Amino acid sequence: MQLLQKPIKSIAACALFLVFIYTTAQSLAQTKDVSRDYSQSYSRLNVTNISQSRNSHSRRHLLQAAGEEQVEGETDDEDVKPDDPGADMEEVRTCSEGLVLPLWMPQKNISIGDRLIRGFVYFLFLIYLFVGVSIIADRFMASIEAITSIERTVVVRGQNGEKQTMHVRIWNETVANLTLMALGSSAPEILLSVIEIYAKDFESGDLGPGTIVGSAAYNLFMIIAVCMIWIPAGEVRRIRHLRVFIVTAVFSIFAYVWLWLILSVISPGIIEVWEAIVTLLFFPVTVIWAYIAERRLLVYKYMDKNYRVNKRGTVVAGEHDQVEMDAEKARTIVNFQGPRSSDAEAFDEARREYITVLSELRQKYPEADLEQLEMMTQEQMISRGSKSRAFYRIQATRKMVGSGNLMRKIQERAHSDLTEVKAQLHPTDDDYDDQPTRIYFEPGHYTVMENCGEFEVRVVRRGDISNYSTVEFETQDGTASAGTDYVGKRGVLNFPPGVDEQRFKIEVIDDDIFEEDECFYIRLFNPSESVFLTVPQIATIMILDDDHAGIFAFTESNFEISESVGLYEIHVMRYSGARGTVIVPYWTEDDTAVAGRDYEMARGELVFENNDTQQIITIPILEQSSYEKDVSLKVHIGEPRLAPDDTNKESFFHRFFENHEHTGDHTNDELLAQIQEVEQKSPKDLTELDRILLLSKPRNGELTTTHVRIRESQEFKATVDKLVAKANVSAVLGTSSWREQFKDALTVVPADESEFDGDDDVEEEVPGCFNYISHFICLFWKVLFAFVPPTDICGGYVTFVVSIFVIGVITAVIGDAASYFGCALNIKDSVTAILFVALGTSIPDTFASMIAAKHDEGADNCIGNVTGSNAVNVFLGIGLAWSIAAIYHMSHGMTFNVEPGTIGFAVGLFCGEALIAVALIMFRRWKKSIGAELGGPTFSKYVSAAILMFLWVFYVVICILEAYDIIRV
Repeated sequence: MQLLQKPIKSIAACALFLVFIYTTAQSLAQTKDVSRDYSQSYSRLNVTNISQSRNSHSRRHLLQAAGEEQVEGETDDEDVKPDDPGADMEEVRTCSEGLVLPLWMPQKNISIGDRLIRGFVYFLFLIYLFVGVSIIADRFMASIEAITSIERTVVVRGQNGEKQTMHVRIWNETVANLTLMALGSSAPEILLSVIEIYAKDFESGDLGPGTIVGSAAYNLFMIIAVCMIWIPAGEVRRIRHLRVFIVTAVFSIFAYVWLWLILSVISPGIIEVWEAIVTLLFFPVTVIWAYIAERRLLVYKYMDKNYRVNKRGTVVAGEHDQVEMDAEKARTIVNFQGPRSSDAEAFDEARREYITVLSELRQKYPEADLEQLEMMTQEQMISRGSKSRAFYRIQATRKMVGSGNLMRKIQERAHSDLTEVKAQLHPTDDDYDDQPTRIYFEPGHYTVMENCGEFEVRVVRRGDISNYSTVEFETQDGTASAGTDYVGKRGVLNFPPGVDEQRFKIEVIDDDIFEEDECFYIRLFNPSESVFLTVPQIATIMILDDDHAGIFAFTESNFEISESVGLYEIHVMRYSGARGTVIVPYWTEDDTAVAGRDYEMARGELVFENNDTQQIITIPILEQSSYEKDVSLKVHIGEPRLAPDDTNKESFFHRFFENHEHTGDHTNDELLAQIQEVEQKSPKDLTELDRILLLSKPRNGELTTTHVRIRESQEFKATVDKLVAKANVSAVLGTSSWREQFKDALTVVPADESEFDGDDDVEEEVPGCFNYISHFICLFWKVLFAFVPPTDICGGYVTFVVSIFVIGVITAVIGDAASYFGCALNIKDSVTAILFVALGTSIPDTFASMIAAKHDEGADNCIGNVTGSNAVNVFLGIGLAWSIAAIYHMSHGMTFNVEPGTIGFAVGLFCGEALIAVALIMFRRWKKSIGAELGGPTFSKYVSAAILMFLWVFYVVICILEAYDIIRV
């Protein structure tokens, strides 16, 4: 909690100290001079020669200059006696009724102590409202993330021409950041400006515009200053979307120059309808211009269009200029020129990153199984990748209110993603329960020896097995004949309810006649009602002759296997005889696969005992978790030979020699000597016995060499594709049910930094005292906002509408409370806006930027969004509010008047300081010794931060002095 406790304590202490010191001095000073000041004010108000045509705004300005706030229904101006100081003092300390919040009565005869107490209460109430609006604003941001994460499915072709299906985000990243994301982070300021216009009967006020200008100053100077020094030592953060930043920086400064022009130059003191509408229209102009800058549509429209994949695994339209990034970070940019689709190229980049992360984790955790590594990789893909502004904003708020770290939800999300993907790739038997009943052989091929006697055949039933089923079977001749090679059979198999398999036996007839291998068939037919026969519904039975040593060969010339197979078994078959013990040598040979990298070399001998028909060569395949792999190796078998110690008296050789009156113990050694002698004879001299001897010799068949092709695991490949598509932070920010929202609202979770840093060696923390305190303080807001619809409903649009309505209501209360606070302590609305309201609405953004600065790879979420939000606040916040007011006044035949005064001065001062700040940021980027906007050498970053902090303090102090006419411009 070090991240939050120290800044919160410091800010709270400074705020309280500032409030009490300033308000005490201000109240005492006004008490001493009240008689003289207010008598002069009232004498001005009651001059009889004031023209009746004077507009209402000028009159309000005079009242404000006099420090007078009247309650509705009070005595008219002509009834106030200017020579009554007591009445003047009471009148100036009276607050006007707000829009939503009731007025704290009484308003007359209030002592300085009472006003200080009321001011302190309003100050605490404002802080609580700021906490509430930040919580609901994060629900608003989650809905925006869900909306901007909407994807469409596209089909592209891969490198080999195969079709690939992927998800492409519909919203352009720059457009999303400058529209909905900026609206989400600045919604309180924008709505406050609009609500204030309505609350003041469509007249201008100082609270809304002052908050927007004050918030812009704080964001540009203080947030960037804090982020500069918050970067860990030795690290830097650069802006990756430089062209977009330049556009938003120019428009953020131009916005305030435009305000100064329409307030003081074009039509001083009057906002005309066209001026207000043009101000509002600058908002879409800014968005379009930034989009053009990112995509290079005007200047480079004939160049190739490229995509990039953000670290959330989503294909987004983006910049492809590596000049905007340092070389080490440029790997996330896809720059492709060629016929292949850039969508596919971008998706491949995300998959390569996934494989890289998986390889790193495999080296770190060599004992972990693949499924654990995949879950950890999915978590890493989400947690260590670049994230949106919404993620950091929600992360900061959750830490402040005791709702824990979003990294916990990332872990849960990674586990659920992997579970869902595995369930799709490995459907369980339960998935087939509702399917129709199916009956078939399992297995569909049997190999038996001629002397086996009888063997068992298995028939299985799948699908719905709750009913009674029957099926008939019968044997059919192939090369083997019923009666001479096997005993034919026909019958009916009965499957009672719940029984899923039946077995029956077939008898094989043995003889001493040498013959080729033969086969026959068994078929299923005539199933009962509602039963289907599926493949294999015909079983093949191969009868191997056992009267000779046999022929040895591989079953296939080529095998294709997955690298995840582990130990791969290759079968060597023995046919056309199975008598005697035979030894067959084997060995592996590299082709494109390399022993020790792709597989482990194997060499040895297979021993076929008497009547053995097959043996297995086992080859260890080394798994590298490659997404794309295609290598091969060769496996050879050598010349088979009879075992020298074979003394099987039942073998065909012994029986044959005995029948031909040979004597002695005819071992294999003697047989081999005789066979070798016969081989030296010419074919014309061979006798019948000689031919039989040659046939009895074990020999190789045609397939003595087989190729084993090692490919990537299709399951692993499908898992990677699905997990990369699911690696989306928006799913972590959103919620799927009210139950989940209430569970989060009522649960205290520690906001430990070890989770965010990915430190696996740190033990899991338990909630501390600060977690419980912040949780119970914010419990009302958390439970209240748990009633907001989840983001999974209608893609987040329902959450969007409900959240912005709730933000508007709370913002209206904030406006009333801020006005009462300033009234109780005799602080002007312009000062309250710049010093208190702007600070309160910007604190969540401060912590969000600090987290983004530490954990993001670039500076866009710290700096780029600041300039974008500043421009949006003016064009949308002030432009919308003034457009409504100007149109309203025009429809009533009046003009909308805005006193340039404090607003105009604050705007001009901010423009000058903003130019200095932007120049400093660009200087840091282009200075070789620094090379980045954030971080860098310790001395330079602290000096730069000190300059920006001084600019903000100077701005606040000068604006306050000008508001109280201590300095005049």
